[in-house]
Amino acid sequence: MPDIKFIVENQNYVKAELGKKGFAAENIDRLVDTYARLNKLKTTSQALAGEKNRLSASIKSAAPDERPQIIAQSREIGEELKKQQEELDALQADYDLQMLRIPNLPSSDCPVGPDDSGNVVIRKVGTPRQFDFTPRDHVELMELNNWGEMERIAKVSGSRTYAIKNDLAQMELALHMMVLDKLRSYGFTVITVPSLSKEKPLYGQGYLPFSRDEVYYLPADDLYLSGTAELILNSLHADELLSENDLPILYAGFSPCFRREAGAAGKDTRGLVRVHQFMKTEQFVICKNDLAESEKWHQKLLAISEEVLQDLELPYQVLDICTGDMGAPKYRQYDLEAWVPSQNCYRETHSCSNITDWQARRTNLRYRANADGKVKFVHTLNNTGIATPRALVPLIENHQNADGTVNVPAKLQPYMGGKKIIGKN
Repeated sequence: MPDIKFIVENQNYVKAELGKKGFAAENIDRLVDTYARLNKLKTTSQALAGEKNRLSASIKSAAPDERPQIIAQSREIGEELKKQQEELDALQADYDLQMLRIPNLPSSDCPVGPDDSGNVVIRKVGTPRQFDFTPRDHVELMELNNWGEMERIAKVSGSRTYAIKNDLAQMELALHMMVLDKLRSYGFTVITVPSLSKEKPLYGQGYLPFSRDEVYYLPADDLYLSGTAELILNSLHADELLSENDLPILYAGFSPCFRREAGAAGKDTRGLVRVHQFMKTEQFVICKNDLAESEKWHQKLLAISEEVLQDLELPYQVLDICTGDMGAPKYRQYDLEAWVPSQNCYRETHSCSNITDWQARRTNLRYRANADGKVKFVHTLNNTGIATPRALVPLIENHQNADGTVNVPAKLQPYMGGKKIIGKN
């Protein structure tokens, strides 16, 4: 969430910038009004509490005939204080919820647009393959090579689930090991995290209150299923006061992930593109509160993901995501999309975001600066390392052969037991 003092002092600017994300200006007006009323009520309550304490302290030294009147006054003030406290609690809850709904301010360098139509292609790397045979889509390749149990698993687990096996299952795990090794070489701490979360971290990450319909909830346990390791890692140091010397903290988080995909009815229902459960290696960075520093890490995270796609020998494009498509927490976002031959288009494989201090304010994650000893909120950033099974789609489609076998990219071969080709065996 942004700093309320900044919002109050820069209302027109904040309205204009958040308007680029589709956030209504009247929401800022209401927030500022609620903040003013909250502060006024706090001041009034504090004054009343002070008066009540003064009266209570004066009873012992007061003359006997004065004490009943003082006690009556004290009780009257106590009743008013109780009434004001109830009003204060309700107003505070309303203010807190409004603050949780305030998006992050976008970078001035972001393209401005209402939705994904406003995204800008920064660059394309590699050339889509021209096949001298009719290429199969990933589902056909899976069926031909006995790589999945899509129909059977749907009977067991419902739609948008998957079960892959044999060489393709090994390839899924190999992708994560390859990426985890790469991230470790760049100084990331490899960490496996649970897929279960209490509610508070979902507010800290920004899933709530914005995307409740996308999250699986387990009411019997009052727990949620996580859609990304970012959710867990973002709250791992919640309420801590770090030293600047502790920064940056780099995590390569691996976890099973779950998303309801409630807003995607009828979309990408075939195969492995959009499923309810998947595995993901996530890059997560905690750095000092300096825009130049976090933007440096943003570019570094993007470069790592480009390396991953280059290691997999996949044509891809880099998108600069516009204000209307980037989501509430984002300050700046890039997406990477790999070429999918069967769809004749690029599809997202990575999403790379600088969140600045928006999440840290929600989780109260701070550090003490070396230069002046001031306490500041950290900046956080996240980016996909690799997400499967989605990444398998462009991988096997781009590297397929006419007989249905699939070539294994050279960088992936050591993680596949040295296999150079999979399938048809």
